[in-house]
Amino acid sequence: MTCTKEQIRKLFKYAKILSQEAAADKAGISLRSARNYLKRGELVKPEWKYRKTHKDAFESVWPRIQTMLEAEPELQSQTLMQWLMDEYPDQFSWSQLRTLQRRLRRWLALEGPEKVVKFAQAHIPGKQSQSDWTHCDELEVTLNGKSFPHMLFHFMLPFSRWETASLSYSESFDNLTTGYIKAVNVLGGVPEEHRTDNLSAAVNNHGNRHVFNERWVAFLRHYGVDPSKNNPGESHENGSVEKSHDLLKNALSQALKLRGTRNFNSIAEYEQFVQRIIDQRNKGRRERVAQEMKVLKQLPVRDWSDPKEVDATVTSFSIISVEKALYSVPSRLIGRRLTVLIYPEIIRVFLGSTLVQENPRLQPGERKINFRHLVASLLRKPGAFANYAYREELFPSVIFRRAYDQLKELVPQRADKEYISILHLAATQSELDVEAALETLLENGTPPLAELLRELIVVPATPLPELAMMPPELCVYDELLSYLTSAPKEMHK
Repeated sequence: MTCTKEQIRKLFKYAKILSQEAAADKAGISLRSARNYLKRGELVKPEWKYRKTHKDAFESVWPRIQTMLEAEPELQSQTLMQWLMDEYPDQFSWSQLRTLQRRLRRWLALEGPEKVVKFAQAHIPGKQSQSDWTHCDELEVTLNGKSFPHMLFHFMLPFSRWETASLSYSESFDNLTTGYIKAVNVLGGVPEEHRTDNLSAAVNNHGNRHVFNERWVAFLRHYGVDPSKNNPGESHENGSVEKSHDLLKNALSQALKLRGTRNFNSIAEYEQFVQRIIDQRNKGRRERVAQEMKVLKQLPVRDWSDPKEVDATVTSFSIISVEKALYSVPSRLIGRRLTVLIYPEIIRVFLGSTLVQENPRLQPGERKINFRHLVASLLRKPGAFANYAYREELFPSVIFRRAYDQLKELVPQRADKEYISILHLAATQSELDVEAALETLLENGTPPLAELLRELIVVPATPLPELAMMPPELCVYDELLSYLTSAPKEMHK
């Protein structure tokens, strides 16, 4: 019988004033154990000594097995057992597999390779949110009797375990932003940081480097949130939401079993069912959610997809400045005040209610100068081209730049004027045709002069075919009318 230290102390205490039998009874141990302890006069349990009860069947072959394990620690017990049976057919059998497994576990624990240690993280209220998609095929949900393959965009807070989910069908950028917007609107605030895995909607893969794409960074910047991601292949670093996937789907599965059917009449009915389960799970998290709400950032007044409206006056350079980015506009608008609607990825420029132009949205410090807006003025002032502050923007492609460099070498005195004529030709004819003609001249070693380009891009007019219009025969219509008036009434129906 195994005795605790407290029982042994009681035994020695009562043995001083009572008989051995009474002292053993007071201590709650057997008389035999009491006599052994009292005989030794020790207050501690006897030392446990390991002794083998059976002969080690693998003692003779273990050095070979150990050498194999040191070279390949991931060898499994079934593989080694099969090898032993092949090498020593009369010595080993499958009945010894459990013994080998125990021996392997002991070796791995005492001499095997070091394992990766996972470090429990102390979650801070309002610090982080996590999101990920989870496939729900195992739920076997059907709509009107038909299979309904789908995913859930799962959003949660690691500190409070508060969660929400929305229906999704692909891991695209639009579904990522839509899912995030729905989640934070339900939550009523945003944490400082949002963590995803290395999904392509948020992260670009540049070889060994994984960096956030600009669209995702710009989206989270609107909410004042820093992006975060786990290391590639380390899903446990996003472990809070990963574990929540299993728990949520298990709760949904149990609710479906209780419901008695996995069929729903509409998507809206299924979404209500999912939301009801999520609300039930969130009830026990109210206290910790309240702690988070005290430190969460407020939602922005304007939704991410809503445009921001600003005014911009066209300068004498035929340029407007929108959020520290420069855009050229047609020169006829110089001096006019324009309205600019700024969307997440584009800007739209209006004069009153008339759309003037649409451009991809630029980051602060960037510029987009369209040569078509300036080329007419440059024809009148070709000397302005040489030192134009944004001259590099007037090379639509590398071919145009190569043509200008060759003009500077061949005809330096009139290179600027020739190049402006080329731009004018691209603006009035076809930029692609001009570029193709420039490439042809450069490959042939011919000077890329505007006069030669005109000859190359002139497309001969195709003569229009002569159409002979036959005069109609009105008597045919008279015959049709007479037929209709004389036909039975049933035929008119």
